[in-house]
Amino acid sequence: MTKKLWGGRFQKSAEEWVDEFGASISFDQKLAAEDIEGSIAHVTMLEQCKILSQEDAQVIRAGLSRLQEKAAAGDLAYSAAQEDIHLNLEKHLIDDVGPVGGKLHTARSRNDQVATDMHLYLKRNVQEITELIGGFQEALISQAEQHVETLAPGYTHLQRAQPVSFAHHLMAYFWMLQRDRERLTESLKRIDVSPLGAGAMAGTTFPIDRELSAELLGFSDIYPNSIDAVSDRDFILEFLSDASILMMHLSRLAEEIILWSSEEFRFIELDDAFSTGSSIMPQKKNPDMAELIRGKTGRVYGNLIGLLTILKGLPLAYNKDMQEDKEGMFDTVETLKGSLRIFEGMVSTMTVQTERLTAAVHSDFSNATELADYLAAKGMPFREAHDVTGRLVFTCIQRGIYLKDLPLSELQEASPLFGTDIYEALAPENAVARRNSAGGTGFEQVRRQLEQAKANLTGA
Repeated sequence: MTKKLWGGRFQKSAEEWVDEFGASISFDQKLAAEDIEGSIAHVTMLEQCKILSQEDAQVIRAGLSRLQEKAAAGDLAYSAAQEDIHLNLEKHLIDDVGPVGGKLHTARSRNDQVATDMHLYLKRNVQEITELIGGFQEALISQAEQHVETLAPGYTHLQRAQPVSFAHHLMAYFWMLQRDRERLTESLKRIDVSPLGAGAMAGTTFPIDRELSAELLGFSDIYPNSIDAVSDRDFILEFLSDASILMMHLSRLAEEIILWSSEEFRFIELDDAFSTGSSIMPQKKNPDMAELIRGKTGRVYGNLIGLLTILKGLPLAYNKDMQEDKEGMFDTVETLKGSLRIFEGMVSTMTVQTERLTAAVHSDFSNATELADYLAAKGMPFREAHDVTGRLVFTCIQRGIYLKDLPLSELQEASPLFGTDIYEALAPENAVARRNSAGGTGFEQVRRQLEQAKANLTGA
């Protein structure tokens, strides 16, 4: 007969390598704190509902408290023979308090137990991740406030497009992160639901109080359907989806930081603490942390696709396949936390090369739209103005000069609408300052945007 806690009907034990293949303790031990927390709430509920005696409940709670201390100190040993965190902790409890520890599992299944653990784990970690996003947003605001009037080339298709405030460019990422923070915060509504008491899949004959155990665990609601309670992993999928979008945003900024710190751009310099060198080329300063985050984005995407694939063909309710739901979740949580901490430090400490940025916007054709707008404002149809400007740009390219270098006489040959004020309009500083439409790159608009961003962070 097998010695498993569930082994009463089995006459033969699996070989050790089979046990190891089926065990999840190598990774689900991360849920030890949540599992004990759930057990304390469960035994308290059983006592309140008079399913367990006060004496038994007190003995079990005391044992769980000792397990809690040991788990927090890293003093608990785990065995693949006990398969998972639930059975490992139950065995430790029974070893400590005796057979009465076996009463803890009354009116409960590992199916609702593990689901409860993951809800608790994600609730705690999503709240922490949203705080880390806020810290990164503060770093972006801090850098942006220093560079409201620092000009930078704006790009489309990675080609010079129009000059912008460097702060305006940075703040685009603030608003991406704001949406990420809102998405994750909104997902808490679906994470903050208790499956505890759903049993294996059909509920229980014991007179339990699911609302009480949910309240003890700080959940705002319970699942209304026991089958859904143990088979639902939508809350993890939603987290992984939100995480993938967040990592996509981080990867886009990582790509720009990698470009900006290259010799070809030289728009920023990263702090040494967030760079590495080469083992063979002494001059190198590599943006490895940004590259690593860009690469880690792929593994987060993979975690989402992996779980979607696991769940797509599963019949209700619980299936062993669902054991594979945890490692990707754990990995994504740690990846997000690490990436956000790195980015907060990397952006806070980077040096913006303002002279290089200024030189860049004075040596390109990113002010061409200003020339076309100038003609349109004088009454020329914009399509005609666009054509005139394009031909002037071509002339400049052939001669190796820029629009500001064209004498007024040549401009007036292209159109008599040009006056001496065209040179003022072509100045990058004026081109940026004048774009004061709502949400534009004009300096006053950027300052308003910064105030709005600070208000969003403080909840004002």
